[in-house]
Amino acid sequence: MPLDQSFVGRSWPPTEPYLVGREKIREFARAIGATDAEYHDPEAARALGYADVVAPPTFPVAITMPASRQVVADPALGVDYSRVVHGDQRFVYSRPVVAGDALVCVNTVEDITSRGGHEFLTTRTDVTTEAGEPVVTVWSKLVVRGEG
Repeated sequence: MPLDQSFVGRSWPPTEPYLVGREKIREFARAIGATDAEYHDPEAARALGYADVVAPPTFPVAITMPASRQVVADPALGVDYSRVVHGDQRFVYSRPVVAGDALVCVNTVEDITSRGGHEFLTTRTDVTTEAGEPVVTVWSKLVVRGEG
């Protein structure tokens, strides 16, 4: 079943704030093998000008992936999540994510295309502080595999 094209340009309400914790950053860094001191040690991060440990560049996926449920779980869009594979991910930063940030996400459907019997859904998630300071924009492309 094709995805509903009328969703292109649609945005969802901001998510509840996600409080970025020092231990979450450390856990994520360990999981991806990132050993840079600023990901683990507050003093090393402060020496580089950060208020606390800084998150590795791909950390926002820990926030934006759960937030994207707003989009993919909308039955009117027509995503069969059992047929979804990840196609692409891109991050554009205004500033790094730091422990202590309270971040909110606003999801928008940027594009829906069909090729070779598959549907391609591109979402943009604007991540800001509670006060509205831009932090990072994350684009994600999901491929909804066709039948057969």
